[in-house]
Amino acid sequence: MSRPLRVLFVGDVVGPRAVEWLAARLPGLRSEHAVDVAIVDAENCSADGVSMSLDGVQRLLAAGADVVTGGNHAFDGDEIEAVLALDRVLRPLNVAEGVPGRGCVEVATPAGETVRVVVLADRLALADAPPFAHMSSDPYDAWASLAPAATTIVEMHALSVMAKQSLAYALDGHVAAVLGTHTHEPTLDLHVLAGGTALVTDVGMTGPRGGPQGIDARALIDHVRGVPVGERAPLRPAGGEIVLGAVLLDVRDGRTLELRRL
Repeated sequence: MSRPLRVLFVGDVVGPRAVEWLAARLPGLRSEHAVDVAIVDAENCSADGVSMSLDGVQRLLAAGADVVTGGNHAFDGDEIEAVLALDRVLRPLNVAEGVPGRGCVEVATPAGETVRVVVLADRLALADAPPFAHMSSDPYDAWASLAPAATTIVEMHALSVMAKQSLAYALDGHVAAVLGTHTHEPTLDLHVLAGGTALVTDVGMTGPRGGPQGIDARALIDHVRGVPVGERAPLRPAGGEIVLGAVLLDVRDGRTLELRRL
């Protein structure tokens, strides 16, 4: 019997330093762990830490990411049209028709298998996106509108723990994984549900320690203290060591056999 399909999923990349760090390591990670498909959430990869940059996304694709994803911050920044025009970059599926970009893509593995990657988001996460990109349909309804696929990896970009876990149970046996992003805080428990769907409530971030969610604390302290907007410190990534938030999945026949953290 052939070996299972191996999927690497990397959580929210925060800032250019994290892009550089991951881009340098991604080829080695793919080789060491025999990765067939690598998916990287890069919605925080720009210099402000809260948007996507074309340079950052292209560097990750060139380093070996098969798909680059984003949630609410996929719609922020000055380069959204150029970023979302790339055919292997995803934003949430469950926004209105006509919004730039796409919410799912299929990629072929070296062995000729096809893996579909889908990004969904909850209302709370998309409330932080520009109004044109607020949630237009429930995540489950958006997924159900897609044609069947043999192997599907779902990224659920959501603030609500219940939303992530409930979707995974609703899709158990129909998708290989529901992998949570958005909070940047990796959850301890990893689950493979009865029907073979992997559930990770939050994969965590790939970014710097030293501030809330990888962001320099000064701007956020100013926000909490009510400092006027024009007087606040600028948003930017924190300055601590880079940490990796990532999971590996072994998948056969569209179901997860094993799930572990890197």
